[in-house]
Amino acid sequence: MKLTRRALLILFVWVVLLAGLTWFVQRQLQIGTDLRLFLPSPRTAEQRLLMEEIGEGPASRVMVIALEGASPEELADASRVLVESLQSSPTFRLVTNGEVSLDSVPDELLAYRYLLSPTLDERPLDAKYLHAELQERARDLASPAGAFLEPWLPRDPTLELLEVLQRWQPMQEPNRLFDVWFDRAGERALLLAQTRAAAFDPDQQRLAVNELNAAAERLARENDIKMTFSGAGKFSVLMEQRTRGEAQQLGTAATVGMIVLLLIAYRRIGSVVLSALPLASAGLAGLAAVSAFFGEVHGITLAFGFTLIGVAQDYPLHLLSHRQAARAPVDVARDLWPTLATGVASTCIAYLTFLFSGVNGLAQLACFTVAGLAVAGLTTRYALPALMSPEGRDFGGSVWLDKAWRRIERLPRPLWTGAVAVILAFIAIWLAPQPMWESDLSKLTPVPNELLVQDQSLRSELGAPDVRYLLVVTAADAEYALTRLEALDEPLQALVSEGAITGYDHAARYVPSAEKQRQRQARLPEPATLRADLAAAVQDTPFRADVFEPFFEDVEKARRLRLLTVEKLRDSPLGVSVEMLLTQHGDDQRGAGRTTALVTFSGVSDVAALERFASTAGQDVTLLDTKGASESLVTQQRIKILWSLAAAAVLLAAVVTFSLRRASRVRRVLAPMALTTLLIVAILQVAGISMTLFHLVALILAAGLGLDYALFFEHAASDPMDQRRTLHAVLVCSASTLMVFALLATSSLPVLRAIGLTVSLGVIFNFVLALLLTRPPKNVT
Repeated sequence: MKLTRRALLILFVWVVLLAGLTWFVQRQLQIGTDLRLFLPSPRTAEQRLLMEEIGEGPASRVMVIALEGASPEELADASRVLVESLQSSPTFRLVTNGEVSLDSVPDELLAYRYLLSPTLDERPLDAKYLHAELQERARDLASPAGAFLEPWLPRDPTLELLEVLQRWQPMQEPNRLFDVWFDRAGERALLLAQTRAAAFDPDQQRLAVNELNAAAERLARENDIKMTFSGAGKFSVLMEQRTRGEAQQLGTAATVGMIVLLLIAYRRIGSVVLSALPLASAGLAGLAAVSAFFGEVHGITLAFGFTLIGVAQDYPLHLLSHRQAARAPVDVARDLWPTLATGVASTCIAYLTFLFSGVNGLAQLACFTVAGLAVAGLTTRYALPALMSPEGRDFGGSVWLDKAWRRIERLPRPLWTGAVAVILAFIAIWLAPQPMWESDLSKLTPVPNELLVQDQSLRSELGAPDVRYLLVVTAADAEYALTRLEALDEPLQALVSEGAITGYDHAARYVPSAEKQRQRQARLPEPATLRADLAAAVQDTPFRADVFEPFFEDVEKARRLRLLTVEKLRDSPLGVSVEMLLTQHGDDQRGAGRTTALVTFSGVSDVAALERFASTAGQDVTLLDTKGASESLVTQQRIKILWSLAAAAVLLAAVVTFSLRRASRVRRVLAPMALTTLLIVAILQVAGISMTLFHLVALILAAGLGLDYALFFEHAASDPMDQRRTLHAVLVCSASTLMVFALLATSSLPVLRAIGLTVSLGVIFNFVLALLLTRPPKNVT
């Protein structure tokens, strides 16, 4: 095919524009992975807390590590070596195996032990107490622990530091062997590692995962020990790897299949190249639009977007299939444009409503798709015809297409079958045992179920709290939050005694309120009094008073210390524990900050008792059911999207009505799409599949395809030659679309599988119903 100068000029300008868009996208586009973009903006305090914890919360950064395959003593030694190795890494903020070490507390915090320990709440630091403690120390020195304690006795004869360290341990502590954490069977050593990066920071989480994998290989090679680890960070990396891997495999298969199909259908390499130009333009235009308006774009948005603008592939195929030997491609495009424009406008309107869904990820998707489809339609109408040769096969003269169309015309079209299908679909939906909608966020994850079970098992062995129920204390600042937590201790202990819970944890267990610290500080004796009491206490003991000079210095220092604050603990091991339970937020809309404190529970057996306790604890205390909060968030999202879709349906019908002008034509075009949507929902329900956001997005895509098929079949209803061209176009379009989405339906990723299955069903039903329902009766012209 030889291009004219005008065609060469158009091709040159087109390629330059594509190159310019490519340059713009490369400079502007940033790909994000925070799944919260696909959740609506939270409205309640509970939903805000849930959203914060999902993406940025310290708990989401924790990796659970297990070592197995050797004797318990060997595993304990390997656990210590692993802690030492990972603690030196900048990727991890904290690595612990539960080993209590007096050396683990920074020197600047040692003197605070008298303000952190509850000892002085119960008794004074006087001669009687000191004498009893020194007698106990004498017995300790004669025990196997003597070598461990002896260096600390001159500085801490009452072992307040050990009391503080034990207080910092979880209330429901894991099994211990050789001073480190083990599972209950004593076969696996357990560790916790917290990354510095958030769970949905894929680059940093990948570094952490790589370090842990390297450590696992080293342990296997040197000690024949098997190491496994689990956590949100690992799942984030796994999701990215699996999504990219499957997308590449499925994309390669779909591309090869598409090329083969187009070569069979049109038998020209040029046709394949021409059909790719509008699609490439659509993709780059969508990327450029979403980059310009949003900056950072979620990876799922791109995956969805490229999947959804696959309908744009149909636009050049219609033009290629409707090519006529006696007419210029420009004239053919002009005749097709009203029908094509109606399909483009209707589909764009459907996606445009996502801009008002309140979900940022869907707004990005709408921007990407609308821009892409509009550009694909416009380039098919105004640019592509100039590049097409008037020569080529006219499918209007195809014998086999003529035979196929005649057989289709002879098919019965009893109206009662449609009514029966509608009734059966509603009955299937009504009788389906499972919920129509899936509200459990965990069911949407692409992480294999066996890994989720392993993660839950490891966290259970570590005595991790029940993350479903949390007590949330909202305060103006950290100090008031700590005071409120201390006030809750007594009723919380009552819940433990009643058996409603087996344990609880909160930030005030680690750092007391300022008032509590002042009280303990005031109970510390004067230097002269302390010296006199100790001199009396060493009587009848093997100790001399002059040995305890470091003890005198620490107590005097504690009397004058500035009170310990949460900020001072940020970079200490204690600070990590506190940060997981107490979060200080920036200024709110009123210019004031706020603090959220959490009380976590272990062994929840009486939820009603927790609810009664929370209802009487005060207005600033709320019992958060994280499962309930997540489900309410999903429900809120779904309701908004369904309202958006209802508005889209009305607008779509209005556009089709405006284009076709006659009620009978409008009914014929909309009926296949509406019936297909109902049948897909019914089949999913019969198959036991609850619908998700991804099914809704796929239903819109399927509806867009159905509208496209119906419009072209209706357009060609009275012209035999045009009927055959239209049949060829729709056959090629539906076959290519079905091939792509059938491949997606085989994916192991729930997102891709949901879209693939839904659209595949939509292609089949829309094609068949469009053939049967859009052809007018023979007496209608």
